[in-house]
Amino acid sequence: MFEKNLLMGVLIGHYGRLLSERKLDAMEMYYYEDLSLSEIAQQLGISRQGVRDLIVKAQEELSFYEERLGLARLRTDAAEKIERIEALLRDCNASEELVEEFSTLCELIKA
Repeated sequence: MFEKNLLMGVLIGHYGRLLSERKLDAMEMYYYEDLSLSEIAQQLGISRQGVRDLIVKAQEELSFYEERLGLARLRTDAAEKIERIEALLRDCNASEELVEEFSTLCELIKA
């Protein structure tokens, strides 16, 4: 359950702006604010079932975007490669200048 919530949080971060404002609001309240369906329904002025439908549809949309674009997967892969290169640089006692330049490049990539 935790991994699923974490994945949805990542997908919201990557693709949330592609959702309708109503869907994005519901997803943020559900995943970021940890509100119940009833609490969200009250804030949005719709039924609990309406909130559930919004969240399910938004989850499907976000999953679709990730399947097609793969931005979250790409970012995860890049982060893993960065960690591997940093370890290699430490292991080979690279110069401080090289390590600093690589760190600067990594910050640009992460942004």
